[in-house]
This record gives sequence, structure tokens and C-alpha cells, in this order.
Amino acid sequence: MIIERRNYLDKLISKKDNGLVKVITGIRRCGKSFLLFELYHSYLNSIGINDDNIIELALDEARNAKYRNPLELDAYIRSRVSVGEGKYYVFLDEIQFVRDIQNPYLDDKDARIGFIDVILGLMKLRNIDLYVTGSNSHMLSSDILTQFRGRGDEVHVLPLSYREFHDAFEGDERYAWMEYLTYGGMPYVLYLKTHEEKSKYLKDLFENVYIKDVLERNRILNDKSILEDLLNIISSSVGSLTNPAKLSNTFHSIKHVQINANTISRYLDCFIDAFILEKACRYDIKGRKYIETPLKYYFSDVGLRNARLNFRQQEENHIMENIIYNELIARGFDVDVGVVVYNSKDGNGNKIRTQLEIDFVANKGNRRYYIQSALSVDDEAKRIQETNSLNRVKDSYRKIVVVKDGIIPWYDEKGILYIGIEEFLLDATAMDK
Repeated sequence: MIIERRNYLDKLISKKDNGLVKVITGIRRCGKSFLLFELYHSYLNSIGINDDNIIELALDEARNAKYRNPLELDAYIRSRVSVGEGKYYVFLDEIQFVRDIQNPYLDDKDARIGFIDVILGLMKLRNIDLYVTGSNSHMLSSDILTQFRGRGDEVHVLPLSYREFHDAFEGDERYAWMEYLTYGGMPYVLYLKTHEEKSKYLKDLFENVYIKDVLERNRILNDKSILEDLLNIISSSVGSLTNPAKLSNTFHSIKHVQINANTISRYLDCFIDAFILEKACRYDIKGRKYIETPLKYYFSDVGLRNARLNFRQQEENHIMENIIYNELIARGFDVDVGVVVYNSKDGNGNKIRTQLEIDFVANKGNRRYYIQSALSVDDEAKRIQETNSLNRVKDSYRKIVVVKDGIIPWYDEKGILYIGIEEFLLDATAMDK
């Protein structure tokens, strides 16, 4: 089965030969290596680049253990590109396996050489176009781009979108949505047949890959149980407003553990750096300013979230909201949670200040969309409730309500678009219809 990651492949193609190192980031097992070694390699072949001019090293493989020494890695690549002709395309997968070593030419014990030195040196060779991936405890976040001193160009890969999942799904397409809603978009899930297989795979990813990486990278090995409890709490409240202080109180009242809000905040940032969680801030639309707290957290993959809860809490409204958030991120939008504040008076003439929420404010350049996620708006009272916040935004940007059921898209008298979730996810132009 070949899963076409056209969005990411096009990004790599657009960055080809741009003089920067292409850094492919993303949560582990989301398909970074496949994108580079299979899809992009095939593209280079299709435009006339021979295999002799494509140098690939999977540094997590034992046969390439020698090249985990940065000096050996540097010497090997330079030997390959010095004997041939034309441009060389160098793919280094799992670059974090390259170890820092003592500089053999200096007595200073703090003088180290690592993969950053190798990459910065190779970038000076005009006949090399360089691509690296990495995802474990030494390369979980964008901090590596800082080390490249502005010479890195990131391509951030997400798990499969619903459209990618749907196109690759080999069962009855009527069941594709519920499969995605339950097991998410980690590519390998599509190869598994039973619930037991899928559940075990997703749980093993958390236990043996993600949590281990976060613990090692951040040197918090003694706090594994706290990290796991924190993940469980966030999983249970995905899409709900929260903040570190509230989470600290939850630990105190339910777990009987004292952990301060600053520590909670730091641990949440660890999961964000590992691409497990995403954070959505609240934005006051009328006041045009951000509200520091509370905020929302979403999982980069809903299957991982569900597995974290042993597939017990399957609230379709919250999972659907998480999927919409991920889709907007995948489409390149900056996404906030919208807040609409308005004043009214009660029966006694006293002023009342009310805050309403818009699930998502999605911005890209001069485009903006206000999006509400709702299971259904069949009941008129429910429809009015779901659109109250949208109708209080007086600008002319598109306003959309995404519902669970498949419906023929329609507009109400105030210009709000109503559309079914599957059409919204499968058709990238649906937001503008």
C-alpha cells in the first residue's frame, strides 16, 4: 500500500536546491522516513536524478552504526560526492543517532563534535542538497532549527489527514469515518485489521516510544507517573478550557499529589515539543488581543488520545473538534480559540458581561474563517445556540458550522455556511463554497 502524502511531497519539491538543510519534523511513526526515502526518492528519479546521486543513510540501522561517529559520517559523505558528477541529494534519517564525541584535535574536554557540525560543514558544498529527519530525545522539537542558525527549512509532518486516510482505506468507505474517529491517522494503523492489533500498537507507541523519549530528553525520569497522569487528564478533557493552575488543583484533589502550576506548564511544553500535543490560545475577537489563560490542548492524533484512555471516552463532539483543529493546522492555518465579549442588562438594569466561544479562528495571510463544531443543528434552539457567538462577530469573514451528519451544504439568512464533517475534511475548497 502506497499512501500518497502529496501535501508534504509538494513542500519538499518546492524547497529542492534552496541552499538550506531540509529538516523533516513530526511525531514519531507519522511517516517522515517514508516521505523522504520512498516518495521523494521516487520523485527525484522521475526528473532524471540517478540513484547514484541519492545518498541515503538510516542511522538507526546496525549496518550504519559506524556513521554514528560524526567524523566517520562526514568523511563518508564527502568521499561519495567527490568522485562523481552533478548534484547529490543526501538523506540522513534519524540523525539523532549521531553521537557527540571529543574533538580529537583539541585537549579541551568541552570541545565536542556532533551532527550539527557535520551538517553545517556539508551545507557549504555546492553539489549537495541535504535532508535530515529525527524524532527522538535529541530531536523532538524546533530547537534543532535554532542550532542551524537560520540555515534550516522545516517541513512539519502530521499523521494522516482524514482525506489521506480515506483515500488509502481498503474497507467499505462507509466505515472510514468511524475508523478514523476511533484509531486516528498513524499510517501503520491502516495495515492492522483488528481492534486488538490497533489498540496494542497505539498503546505501545505511547509507552515504549513517546513517553520514553520525553523522559530522556527532559531528564525527568523520576516523574513518569506524573507525566502519565497528566496525559490522562488532558486526554479526558480534550477541547475543554484549562490551565496549569487548574490542573495542579486536579492533581491535589484527585491524585493527592502536590505539583505546582509551573511544573505542570513545563511538562505540558515537553509534550508539545514532542509533537504529541498542540496548544490553542484564546483570542478576544473584538478586543483584538490574546487571553493568556485558560486555553485548550489537542492531540496531534486522536487515535493516540483514545488509546491513552483505553478507548473508553468516545465523546464524538470532542474528538470531532480535535480532528477539525488538526485539519486546519495541516492546511497551513494559524488557529486560535475565539472569544466574543458583549455587554447586556438584566431585568433590573444591571450590566452583565458575557463571553461566548467560537471553536476556531483560522487565519492564513489575509484570509480568516470562524468555525464552529457541532454534532447537530437539527433543532432550531440548538442551531441558535451554536451560532450565537458567530452572529455577534460583525466583520465579513466566512463563518462556518461543521456538523457530524452528511448534509447538502447550505447558508442561513445571515450567511453562515453549514456543512458535514466528511465533506469539510475531504474537500479543501469546501470552506469557500
